Amino acid sequence: MSRLLVRAFAGWRTGLSGPVTVLQAGTAINYFGYGLIVPFEIIYLHQARGFPTATAGLVLAAAMGAAAVATPPSGSLLDRFRAKPILIAGSLASGLGYAGFAFVERPWQAFVCSAVGGAGLGVTNTANRVLGLALVTAEQRPSLFALGRVAGNFGIGSGATVAGFIVASVQHLRAFQALYLFDAITCAALALIVLVAVPNPRLANAAAPSDSGTGFRAVARDRLFLILIAANIVLLAIGPALFQSILPPFATAHTPVGPGEIGVIIFLNTFFIVVAQIPATRVVKRMRRTHAFAATGALFAVGLLAVLLATLTRSTPAATTVLAGVAIVIAIGECAQSTVLGPVVADLAPPHLLGRYMSLYSLAFTAALALGPAVGGAVLATSPDAVWWGGALVAALIGAGFLLSGDRIPEPLAATASNAPGDPTPEAA
Repeated sequence: MSRLLVRAFAGWRTGLSGPVTVLQAGTAINYFGYGLIVPFEIIYLHQARGFPTATAGLVLAAAMGAAAVATPPSGSLLDRFRAKPILIAGSLASGLGYAGFAFVERPWQAFVCSAVGGAGLGVTNTANRVLGLALVTAEQRPSLFALGRVAGNFGIGSGATVAGFIVASVQHLRAFQALYLFDAITCAALALIVLVAVPNPRLANAAAPSDSGTGFRAVARDRLFLILIAANIVLLAIGPALFQSILPPFATAHTPVGPGEIGVIIFLNTFFIVVAQIPATRVVKRMRRTHAFAATGALFAVGLLAVLLATLTRSTPAATTVLAGVAIVIAIGECAQSTVLGPVVADLAPPHLLGRYMSLYSLAFTAALALGPAVGGAVLATSPDAVWWGGALVAALIGAGFLLSGDRIPEPLAATASNAPGDPTPEAA
């Protein structure tokens, strides 16, 4: 038994430095606060503040829109200035916006708070990734992105679970206000942790070659990067986004599974990512990146098709078991994708454009979260089964495309003394 425990904990070793671990611990705290409020924003605005449901939904969408608008400019700032102060400023802005939600009484106030909080969130996410890259070597990038994935999922999952118990037992205005204020506190906590315990390194920033240009025009000329981001937006939209947003209404309408079982299935997906992400990184590192992306597409295709199996039984335990398997398969695909996508983007980015590249990487997740529910909801209304077999077909085609891409996607950078974007400078070391 002791040997098994030792092996299990050994699989969780990342080899990352103390400051990186502290940064991701702060990220987990911040996402815990975010998880407290996200599942219940519409309930709060509708039931506690009396906003129409449509208005409450638009307020929630405004936060994502503001995050999307703020993300590219934050990339430009990160290419000019160090990431630490930008991360602190973004986190404090996000906390200010979400603290204001506790006191909104009119829709325009909610839209203002949503814009401020969402913009701060967009800046924080991009700056967090760039700061982490400044603290690790090229070989450590997969572990960095894997640990960030664990921090985010653990924070949101645990926060949503705690908030669910609170809202279920105390559906009162003050309970909702306390959740928003505590979210603001976690934003301030992240800013304080970064200020006190995380170094302020400068990226090994080489001058831009005269023929490469600067700004987003130079990024737009990188066709491989744009194709890679576009393909992964679609994969994220038809994988995790469909699972989180479209599976619950589909399952409750077309299978014997109810809301209670749906909650367990969503929790299982998040829990599996938290437990398996770091060990999965060691496995994916042994694969070619094209094969890892292809495997992601195949796993998403299998998971989406398996949803239809749950409609063939009238047994609640059987349907729940099938969808629990779907949750695990989708989670494995997410683990593989997150281990590869971030490091590839960092490897493709010229040193003077790292901030812009990472801002578009961050924007891909926002776009997928918007695209998946929008397209999936429209298809669900006309042909419910088509969501799953159609999504599986698209995922399989993208996976096949990665297999046919050959050597176009670069493999991990070798350990050299070159100034790679994520290599710590002597000052940082």
